[in-house]
Amino acid sequence: MLLLVGLGNPGDQYYDNRHNVGFMAVDEIVRRHRFPAWRRKFKSEISEGLLGIAKVLAMKPQTFMNRSGEAVAEAVNFYKLSPSDVVVLHDELDLPPGKVRMKVGGGHAGHNGLRDIERHIGAGFRRVRIGIGHPGDKSRVTGYVLSDFTKSDDVWFDPLIEAIADAAPYLATGQDEKFMTRVAMLTQQDQKDGT
Repeated sequence: MLLLVGLGNPGDQYYDNRHNVGFMAVDEIVRRHRFPAWRRKFKSEISEGLLGIAKVLAMKPQTFMNRSGEAVAEAVNFYKLSPSDVVVLHDELDLPPGKVRMKVGGGHAGHNGLRDIERHIGAGFRRVRIGIGHPGDKSRVTGYVLSDFTKSDDVWFDPLIEAIADAAPYLATGQDEKFMTRVAMLTQQDQKDGT
């Protein structure tokens, strides 16, 4: 089983925040691949379905970002998974808006959700780093990530989330390079089409 974790903060006031891009991506994967309705378990909203032939548990921890590891560890322990069975989708300040990169392990670059997951399950989980850009000044980071995407972000954001959902079956089969290629191809096509 693959544990597909979107990071974010629960509550309507955070719904459109840049920090919640992981929630948004997992929501679109669940919608696109017709997973059942979200339900509560493991201190999270969860939905279990298939990506291709692979069994996937999608989850959105409801513990707030800084304690995401508590929820992830509950699911990992229940299903007896290893960190390599976990894919975390999260916002990434160090990537330009609209860029996506895969990473296994490595530093958390100050991302409290990643830090907490690593503390609870170890560092070997896979990460889908979704670029949101940097505000340019370290003192503005907190306000930036906790602010909403703007209308001008729609031009790259909506096609990117749709591309991630479209390519998600490659994550379930461990084909990270094919996932990246598919996302890049779809987002470049949207740019050519003017959408």
